[in-house]
Amino acid sequence: MTDTQTEPRSVVLERNLAHPPEKVWRALTEQPLIDDWLMNSDFRPEVGHKFQLKADWGTVDCEVLEVEPRQSLTYSWDAYALKSVVRWTLTATATGTRLRLEQTGFAVGQDQFYEGAQAGWPRFLDGMEAVLARL
Repeated sequence: MTDTQTEPRSVVLERNLAHPPEKVWRALTEQPLIDDWLMNSDFRPEVGHKFQLKADWGTVDCEVLEVEPRQSLTYSWDAYALKSVVRWTLTATATGTRLRLEQTGFAVGQDQFYEGAQAGWPRFLDGMEAVLARL
């Protein structure tokens, strides 16, 4: 049995989207669309590309770690004392795409970051769904 007080935690969300993986991939990887649902960015879907996400509360430094077009996208997510990794996984379904988000690396004592991610990601995903509806 693991003690959750000493193990890093993860935030995991899954959504069934009524849009094909190609469309969801666009929302995840096209910089003007990312700006609409996540934060202002200089993102490019290229392994090794360093980019920033900017919000009124600050900046997140990121680096693309993995790109598998229309299947998965992984990047580092470093903000203040939080050093984490965000992984998106897309799975085609009969009605669209199952989108899975996992942010890993919330260390002991980082409750504020963990709780912020738990509250923030659902709102970001709501924004993504609004962007997808417009595409």
